[in-house]
Amino acid sequence: MQPVMITAAMVGAEVTRDQQPGLPTSPQEIISAAVECYEAGATIIHIHVRDADGKATQDAGIFREVVEGIRARCDVITQVSTGGAIWMSADERLQSIECRPDMATLTTGTVNFGDGVFMNNRGLVETFARRLLDYGIVPEIEIFDAGMLDEAMRLRNMGLITDPLQFEFVMGVPGGIGADPAHLVHLVRSLPPESTWSVAGIGRHQLTLGTIALAMGGNVRVGFEDNIYYRKGQLAKTNAELVARIVRIAQELDRPVATPAQAREMLHLDRYKS
Repeated sequence: MQPVMITAAMVGAEVTRDQQPGLPTSPQEIISAAVECYEAGATIIHIHVRDADGKATQDAGIFREVVEGIRARCDVITQVSTGGAIWMSADERLQSIECRPDMATLTTGTVNFGDGVFMNNRGLVETFARRLLDYGIVPEIEIFDAGMLDEAMRLRNMGLITDPLQFEFVMGVPGGIGADPAHLVHLVRSLPPESTWSVAGIGRHQLTLGTIALAMGGNVRVGFEDNIYYRKGQLAKTNAELVARIVRIAQELDRPVATPAQAREMLHLDRYKS
């Protein structure tokens, strides 16, 4: 099978230190956690940042400090969030790409998100897609519900995203698509040819959906953004611990773990370079 790309989503916008004492929040903590995840086998680091009070922020300066700090210490692929947090404005969310990461997320629709709403109307999505295209940043298309695939194909037809496409199926968010393996099969079968895909299972679904994705030839996202436990009732010690576990499972399934160089080729990260 094709080498597996493992993404470490280490921070997110919602998890607190009270919930997970090992959560990295300062720039130096996030940089150090990224290096640990890279050494454990992560190919991509999905980046959220926090302010001095530990609150989610899209501050361009903090993103720049983190991305430059990671690049100075390892060759992992940097992928920033343009989702930010559900209470943020579109302009605030887009600050993250000013650090010129390798990749950035692109959510293609609005979805209920627990008790809130993650707002992404068509105009906003098109604006985000155009900005990523202008900056030469490869998008990872975040799919929280099946209809978002149709919206992604609309962007593709408009020329705002280009093949090959990379999808992240975020499954198990209350209000989004459920963490049913049958849903995953449907999503994968709906993808255009040459696409790559990954699964982010929320909470207890992280391990099971990740293992299923490995068996299906897909890629996997793990980390505290989506799940803070190693097993029921036992908090994970670090993000790297979750990365190391999925690496072991991949090896048992004869899925070699992609190096960053291999992942750059698989994702065609040089597609916008002259």
